Amino acid sequence: MLFPQTNPFRQMQDLSGIWELRFDAQESGEAAGWAAGFTGGRPVAVPASWNDQFMDAREVFGPAWYQTTFARPWGWEDRRVWLRFGSVNYLARVWLNGVLLGAHEGGHLPFALEVTGQLHPEANLLVVRVDGRLTADSVPAGNVPLALAEATVAFNYYPAATFDFFPFCGIHRPVTLVATPLTALQDITVTTALRGSTGIVRVQTTSVGDGALHPRIRLAGHGREFASAVTLDDAGTLELEVPEAALWQPGSPHRYDLTVELLEGSTPRDRYTLPIGIRTVAIAGDQLLLNGRPIMLRGFGRHEDFPVIGRGAAPAVMVKDMALLEWIGANSFRTTHYPYAEETMELADRLGYLVIAETPAVGMYLHEAGAEHRLDLCRHYVEQLIARDKNHPSVIMWSLANEPRSAVPEAAPFFRNLYDLAKSLDATRPVTIVSRYGLEEESFDFCDVVCVNRYFGWYTDSGQIDVGVAHLSAELDDLHARYPKPVLLSEFGADTLAGWHAEPGEMFSEEYQADLLEANIAMLHQKPYLIGYHVWNLCDFKTGQGIIRVGALNLKGVFTRDRRPKLAAHRLRARWKTSS
Repeated sequence: MLFPQTNPFRQMQDLSGIWELRFDAQESGEAAGWAAGFTGGRPVAVPASWNDQFMDAREVFGPAWYQTTFARPWGWEDRRVWLRFGSVNYLARVWLNGVLLGAHEGGHLPFALEVTGQLHPEANLLVVRVDGRLTADSVPAGNVPLALAEATVAFNYYPAATFDFFPFCGIHRPVTLVATPLTALQDITVTTALRGSTGIVRVQTTSVGDGALHPRIRLAGHGREFASAVTLDDAGTLELEVPEAALWQPGSPHRYDLTVELLEGSTPRDRYTLPIGIRTVAIAGDQLLLNGRPIMLRGFGRHEDFPVIGRGAAPAVMVKDMALLEWIGANSFRTTHYPYAEETMELADRLGYLVIAETPAVGMYLHEAGAEHRLDLCRHYVEQLIARDKNHPSVIMWSLANEPRSAVPEAAPFFRNLYDLAKSLDATRPVTIVSRYGLEEESFDFCDVVCVNRYFGWYTDSGQIDVGVAHLSAELDDLHARYPKPVLLSEFGADTLAGWHAEPGEMFSEEYQADLLEANIAMLHQKPYLIGYHVWNLCDFKTGQGIIRVGALNLKGVFTRDRRPKLAAHRLRARWKTSS
């Protein structure tokens, strides 16, 4: 459903705050009737991961039960009402006043459950059972049989994830109660194009309730307003022309307010306002074009990760990270390795950052039992991600997965299925997969952009920056020769202990990280087919415990976990601010 907003037709109530939590190690809670309420809980913050809130819960992944109470807001008795969860990791089952509303699998994407007519005027009890335990069938996976293990599993991480970040659990994003009219707008899809200097805005809507109502759209911004529209097709697509349109792009992220009304005759019955950007994205030969002009991406992979709150949504941290991107001179980031909070996407729109939006399919296995279930789940992720983020002008590319175990025959048809699905849902953006296999990645045959993660000078050619740069240069040339399409270096970097110095630079020193990044970037700018590069990582982040993770942290950030700059951040700023 549409992101909640309040206006004369729509209202919302944020249920975030201090809830109660009780762990259920014996899995006896449901049989004991906890769905109708439980005793013996402890206070817990929502939204936030539970792992860092308690001394005894760091490696507890569930099941756990949450509960809270709330009153029905005044005047909502004749409204259509939904409970909307921004993100629950990983399995969620939801009860209202002892009645099961539904279930959802997969963290990082929202889900909504209708509760129209089910709310009591005063006390309502909301109970959520969350299970974040890692299994070989989940996406992403964990506790994979050793015979199939590669990469992170081989490092003997605890907990045994197949990905290199901590598997935080809990209710990670706001829980909201949303009220709309009984007949209401359900979805809005906006696409934009250019015809010379004229912007073209096309809008499709769906609604729930009385089908006799019809939509009307208005566009306002930059001192002008446009209210007439042409109906293009039987699906009811509406089109507006915006002469001399102010385009959305980094440095000048101009936006217009699109207002969609649902009318009964000429009387509005529902309204939704959406800030939009007029811009185009295209691939032309080896170039990525934004508004018809080549653009070079420079930025980062990053994680939703901060002390105490784990992966919980925190507006102050979101704002801080966007401020770091501006300070350092970045223009883009990838949502590694899952969709980020909707508020982050809105900030990217507002501030003019280009985003590669990625599904939660990280470190996935394809060739053992359960692959059919994982394909169904990945298709669902693609559908949910595009439905959620399709109207963000900042989103310029979809990523189907990060570093799947895709050097197997099953991989190409698996990802071709997902690629075709993404293209059917959104033909306006390129689609990619982020791989660590290089020439062995058969999915590059059909993907629009080649994205590779490479750590020459770190995991290989350790301590030898010049050797690593030469190897990476040769491999990128080979990749482009085999797959003649744009290439993005989607990850590269080195772990660095803040405050550790060496001259000459050596591994784990701030000098080594800065030198490695600078040497690689100098080489990358000589590649005419390269459309950009993303340093791994913006900030240090929490991982499982293992012999290569000092303090259970990935230290490849150019900022520390609490957002203090390392030497590499200053070097990148000097380069990027000058080039911009």
